[in-house]
Amino acid sequence: MPPESDHTVPYPRTTDMAEMARRCYPETLGFYRYWDSKRLNPDGSRRHMPGRSQIDPLEMKRWLPYLQLIEVHELPTGRSLVYRLVGQSEVAVHGYNPTGRTVAECAIGKESSDPLGNYNLVIDGRTPVYDWSKIPHPAGFLVSQECILLPLSEDDARVNMVITFGKIVSTLDQVRARLPRL
Repeated sequence: MPPESDHTVPYPRTTDMAEMARRCYPETLGFYRYWDSKRLNPDGSRRHMPGRSQIDPLEMKRWLPYLQLIEVHELPTGRSLVYRLVGQSEVAVHGYNPTGRTVAECAIGKESSDPLGNYNLVIDGRTPVYDWSKIPHPAGFLVSQECILLPLSEDDARVNMVITFGKIVSTLDQVRARLPRL
């Protein structure tokens, strides 16, 4: 069960992309539309999800600082999710570069959000997940964020990677800028 601060309020996420489009920032919607455009096959048919080979880093330059690419490993002992690429903005929010380490050990906001639950929804449902929440920054303050997690699959059946775009909505600097000067 995902963490909840008030048991009457569900964890803030959805797999409904129409709802996501109504509430997200333009950059997040732009990234989702880019991913969605990559689901087209050369013959015009649609895939459930694009493969990593359809995603072109040169086409994603404006989103690169906010991206994470997570490799999915199904092991006899359970699922392992490993950071393969972490953009500079995401590194700054983590306070270090988690590349090569697992989501279980390095995901921020585990106490107030449900990162593993989000990844499991994406992988098991082969569907995008949009999440908005407040997460703790390593420096001790809350960061408002939204994130879209998108499945990737080379065979269009098994999710072997998840690509995320995280938009930081507020930071400590933004909060300080709004405070009156004494």
